[in-house]
Amino acid sequence: MRFTKDHEWVVVEDGVATVGITAYAAEQLGDVVFVEVPEVGKTVGQGDSFAVVESVKAASDVYAPVSGEVVEANTGLGDAPETVNAAPEAGGWFAKVKLSDPSQVEGLMDRGAYEDYLGTL
Repeated sequence: MRFTKDHEWVVVEDGVATVGITAYAAEQLGDVVFVEVPEVGKTVGQGDSFAVVESVKAASDVYAPVSGEVVEANTGLGDAPETVNAAPEAGGWFAKVKLSDPSQVEGLMDRGAYEDYLGTL
């Protein structure tokens, strides 16, 4: 699992990255009440806003940690947005992105580096 400073996570399998927000981000948001996931077929660039998550506290963009094409969206979050709070780094994933530049993953933080980064916030 790799992480961004914007609190997204990525797990890559066979050239496809599963993307979600971290437990830290979910905790900071509070109770998630709405999730808008990207459309399948959408091309995203690293750093582009590609999803929206709304909580009782705020609405936040979710940024693509990698570039590529959305090949699957977790549409179940529309009916069960609380999944983002219950399992942010598992069932609460937002989308699967077919990588256009696999080397981007290497530029993301591993869990140890991300935990160190959280200590600076």
